[in-house]
Amino acid sequence: MTNRKPPSEDEVNRWLKDGRLSLPPLSFKLRKVQPKYGENRAWDFEVEARWNDQTAVFAVEYKSLFTPKAFEEALSQCRLATLPKNCFPLLMLPYLRPSQLEELESNEISGVDWCGNGVVIVPDKFRVFRSGGRNQFATYSPIKNIYRKNTSMVPRVFLASSRFGSVREILAEVNQRDVLAEVTGKTSVTMGTVSKALKQLEDDLIIERGANVRLLQADKLLDQLQKNYEPPSAKPVRLKVECAFDQLPRLLSTKIEKKAAPTVATGLSSVGRYATMQREEILSLYCPDVKRVQSALSGRETDRFPNLELIETIEQPLYFDARLEDGFYWASPIQTWLELMRGDKRDRETADQVRDHILHDIQGDQ
Repeated sequence: MTNRKPPSEDEVNRWLKDGRLSLPPLSFKLRKVQPKYGENRAWDFEVEARWNDQTAVFAVEYKSLFTPKAFEEALSQCRLATLPKNCFPLLMLPYLRPSQLEELESNEISGVDWCGNGVVIVPDKFRVFRSGGRNQFATYSPIKNIYRKNTSMVPRVFLASSRFGSVREILAEVNQRDVLAEVTGKTSVTMGTVSKALKQLEDDLIIERGANVRLLQADKLLDQLQKNYEPPSAKPVRLKVECAFDQLPRLLSTKIEKKAAPTVATGLSSVGRYATMQREEILSLYCPDVKRVQSALSGRETDRFPNLELIETIEQPLYFDARLEDGFYWASPIQTWLELMRGDKRDRETADQVRDHILHDIQGDQ
């Protein structure tokens, strides 16, 4: 059943009747479907776990999705449940991650999945912990990965503004900060993309949707963006431009027509806006048309003492939320942090300063 859809409640019912659930040395037997204890809400199943002559009864809370949000909802139900004496709560998902198994164990709550993983705790009787079973089910996601490519601009926008009144407001903010789309007319993010990305962010417990849409876990969002970040693959073109290094931004702002060839400093060249770090005197830029920029500046291609580096790319997230200063675009703090995190020890230490800058701004916005 590798990569099949997660089982529905009806399928789980059949599997339990067939005795397909086990967590060696434990075996399980279905006792009831949708049991109700007193005035409490009905659970999904009641099962009996057996190990030799030891048995225990569990009320089961099953979720067919195995997103972080589904796990937290099921865990909350199990943690707050009032059950009869000698009946214990058990969380069941199609797949449980190792970190989730550890969280269950720390809460003294039992949980099993359909991939051979689980933790079952019965005081004074038995304690079983098994992990390492590979996920055998397709992960539900309306977009393959919202933390990469153009869709990543939706999660990124919450690190620039942490609270929005509506989905339409988020859409407008994303497209306003999409510098490449704004100046070149490239395709902007659509309402459908924003809605699907928000659904995943909510399932990942990164945002909360209620009267407002607000950021819950900035640290977790940063980690997801960093884990999924892919730098542009284009080889940089290095130039020598007859201009003092500190005057290059001003020269670019006067010589380059933004609608023809918008340029944005890379994150590494923008570090000084958000942290203290000395770098070599070469300005690196993202631009959609290297030849146009080179021609406008009369730049000579060379590897001997260049002062300008051009990276040709039309990847919109690289330009996203660029900060305009005296007619020149510097990379956003997010882009700067992502690039530093791919560097050496010194770069990563500087990245900590930029991360603090980002989180400080978010706290001030909340």
